[in-house]
Amino acid sequence: MLENFKGEILSPVGSWEMLYAAVRSGADAVYLGAKDFSARRNADNFEIGELETVVKYCHIRNVKVYLTLNILIKDSEFSQALNLAFRAYNSGIDGIIIQDLGLAKVLHKELPELPLHASTQMSVHTPACLPLLKELGFTQVVVAREMSLEELTAFCKEAQKYNITVEAFVHGALCMSMSGQCLLSAFLGSRSGNRGLCAGPCRLPFSAEGGTGYDLSLKDLSLIEYIPTLYKIGVRSFKIEGRMKRPEYVAAATKACKDSLIKETVDIELSETLKNIFSRSGFTQGYLENKLGRDMFGIRTKEDVVSANKAFPVLHELYRKEYKSVAVGVKAVIKENEPITLTLSDGKNTVTAYGNIPQKAKNRALTYDDALKSLTKFGDTPYFDEGGGVALDDGLFVPSSELNALRREACELLDKARSTINRAQKTVSYTPKSAYDTQNKTPELIIRIENPNQLPQDLSGIKAVIVPLEKDFEPLDSVENIIDIPRGIISEKFITDRLIKYKEKGFKLCLCGNLSAVEIAKNLGFGIIADTGLNIHNSESAQTVCDLGAKAIVVSNELTLDSIRELNSPIKKGVVSYGNIPLMLFKNCPIKNGKDCATCDKSQKLTDRLGTKFPVRCRVGYSELLNSVPLWLADKQQHLKGIDFQILYFTDETQNQIAQIIDAYKNGKEADFKYTRGLFFKGTI
Repeated sequence: MLENFKGEILSPVGSWEMLYAAVRSGADAVYLGAKDFSARRNADNFEIGELETVVKYCHIRNVKVYLTLNILIKDSEFSQALNLAFRAYNSGIDGIIIQDLGLAKVLHKELPELPLHASTQMSVHTPACLPLLKELGFTQVVVAREMSLEELTAFCKEAQKYNITVEAFVHGALCMSMSGQCLLSAFLGSRSGNRGLCAGPCRLPFSAEGGTGYDLSLKDLSLIEYIPTLYKIGVRSFKIEGRMKRPEYVAAATKACKDSLIKETVDIELSETLKNIFSRSGFTQGYLENKLGRDMFGIRTKEDVVSANKAFPVLHELYRKEYKSVAVGVKAVIKENEPITLTLSDGKNTVTAYGNIPQKAKNRALTYDDALKSLTKFGDTPYFDEGGGVALDDGLFVPSSELNALRREACELLDKARSTINRAQKTVSYTPKSAYDTQNKTPELIIRIENPNQLPQDLSGIKAVIVPLEKDFEPLDSVENIIDIPRGIISEKFITDRLIKYKEKGFKLCLCGNLSAVEIAKNLGFGIIADTGLNIHNSESAQTVCDLGAKAIVVSNELTLDSIRELNSPIKKGVVSYGNIPLMLFKNCPIKNGKDCATCDKSQKLTDRLGTKFPVRCRVGYSELLNSVPLWLADKQQHLKGIDFQILYFTDETQNQIAQIIDAYKNGKEADFKYTRGLFFKGTI
């Protein structure tokens, strides 16, 4: 049995039935979305007016409620999102899960009493970012699912220094891409995962040579047996994925996780039922065990569906009755010539119900045991008797119906006390930033290359050259030199050592796509350019990264050009206007399903069901899926007016091809190959 238990089983809720299933199966906390601004917008979710009812129901039962407000927010939506957060706070919510940096910064300033949780969409996977999370006001962080036990242990140890609670997913679906770094659904169909409408294209056939045929589809995660270990290393919130699954799934997963945490064991039959109710050919622990590869991949088969249909009917029993979660002290006084009193106390709230004056017994007098039995028969409530007693005079008679009614009245009083929202109501005083006054200027050209032999001989008109951290480059005299730090960080020491070497060569700027990179580079004295991985989606997030030390931003690839021009940024803003955009970030390289690194020729591709080929690029322990065709805006330069710079993102192009593309962008030429406009004109849903 774990000592000094302070952890929580955090269950998903997408409807009222799921709420009952989670709470009655032992959840210590639930997370749910409102109708807007939730990363599961296709779940039923809750009307804002229902939140107070949800919170009261949960607080009576000793369950916390967290609101998911974890999508990227557009400037046009910012005030509405902020208003939702304030209304949720006034409804008694216990915390809000946030992805958007700007929303987090404003909420911490305007509503400092509200606990903020950093969503897994923030791609937190190394400890260097912790001081920045603290500065932004976060008290809890949902770590990336890609972390190994060793990495997570080190992270928890560091998080304790900042008094930040660590939350980890322990059961449910696994995205192939690190959360917050996936553009696949957005680019293929305008349904953005960062905006809560992922269409799940990764579950469709994507084939690596010699692979499984579904080389972007991972089995579901299940770390239930590891929960005691995770608690001991410092994880305090154990999260279950599944706001779009059935209540029976939530009940089974919650019960299994609770048993693992409290009893350090899970019933074999329950484990098998949980596997049957939803899995993709079983479960995986690959990331935590640092055992990556083909065994982690799986799909939902007909056999899985048949097993689920058999499992569902037996699971209603798990949440048919109230879960006994609240211990109460019971004290009753039944004295001659005095009204009966029943006092209940949960340690914080104390209530007293008053009854009639007891009668003299004509036949059988009320016994102590009978009185106590009636007054502690809590039945379909979350309460259970923690101890106390009855002060009873001899020779009195009280009907059991009267004692039962007194108990029910006392329970209702305790319900009311436990569900009362004891906080001052807050109103929004925020003034939105005005749209940027677009200037009629042409954006400067910056190029990003992979290897030194790609560097064009003519760099006239080029403002800066971006080079990858892991490659060896010498600084150029005629341009600014920028180091591109990978979004996926396997080793902070590696990043630090490489940056020190580049600093010694005279490099002064870093392109940073995650918060850890920002902190590492800043501590070494580099200037910061916030990259697309930070998902700068509105004027407030631009201000936030500026406050964190950034000198310029490359905005989200999911914004339209109209939105980008109007974005009010205190620092220079730019876009990636050419290149095979990285669509996914993997720790588990799909190419390895067919061949190992020794035989990989570094030009591998995944092929979808339509025969489209997507390049895969390896970067220092992580790999990226690139779009099948490049962005092209050379002939749309008039639409870039008012944007400070544009990046031409070169990957496998030759030196000659790069020179031709630069010329096309200088002179507004059309492309003579297949390309995409990305989301710059159509945007996302």
